[in-house]
Amino acid sequence: MDIQLLAVPYDSGHRGARMGAGPETLLGSGLQERLRGDGHRVHVKVAELPADGWHAEIQTSFELMRMLARAVREARDVNRLPIVLAGNCNTAVGTLAGLGADSTGVIWFDAHADFNTPETTTSGFLDGTAVAILTGRCWTQLAATVPDFKALPDERVCLVGTRDVDSLEGGLLDESRVAVVAPRQLRSSLRENLTAMSEHVERIYVHMDLDVLDSGVAAANEFAVSGGLTLDDMHYALSEIAHTFRISGISLTAFDPSADGDGSACKAAVSLISTAASLASQP
Repeated sequence: MDIQLLAVPYDSGHRGARMGAGPETLLGSGLQERLRGDGHRVHVKVAELPADGWHAEIQTSFELMRMLARAVREARDVNRLPIVLAGNCNTAVGTLAGLGADSTGVIWFDAHADFNTPETTTSGFLDGTAVAILTGRCWTQLAATVPDFKALPDERVCLVGTRDVDSLEGGLLDESRVAVVAPRQLRSSLRENLTAMSEHVERIYVHMDLDVLDSGVAAANEFAVSGGLTLDDMHYALSEIAHTFRISGISLTAFDPSADGDGSACKAAVSLISTAASLASQP
């Protein structure tokens, strides 16, 4: 399979800082070689904002989404599987837009729901609104500037591994029709939720925030918490997804190398990307 690696090395508007250091760390840690060893042809593109001038976080984040939407579309137009390596989860808005929102669903692996809006967040962290943007709950005017973005109906989104949810955010999530599969429910209810989603979508975008893993398995970033998924859990879930859907795009986000003291998070990220890509290449 032809793979297009798209690196977006930014975190909250800052290049190469914190989780923004993750994409290029992965590129320098054998990811390309692993994918080529799996039999894929690999192409790499790194997103770069103009170095001149001052950029606000919101402005920068949405500009990166716009850039990514175009890059993902270009990859799909030449039959390459887009794999996005990004600091922030909100890049998913651009990835989804590039894949084509009309017949795409999202499986969202993350310790967090990312379902806050500006009215519910207490941290002010823009990245915590990613799924709310995807489902049309906030930042609608800016989201409309992302080429081909369309908000997803709730039924086309499934959160997996979610376990750290803010109070007001949880209220919004409870009122929604977004499916949630907690870590302890993975083996018992994932397949049921995938089957229900298959009535609404033909293909799937797999989004993996690395902190979906239990913090004892890998310290992905400062937001990592216990009670998460193991690598075996992730491989099981990815296999179930590929059995039900065609995987049309993949992302790996929120890897902060400075939190990864023993290198286990980096190794886990490479393993997950390799597994997801191999499953996506199956007929």
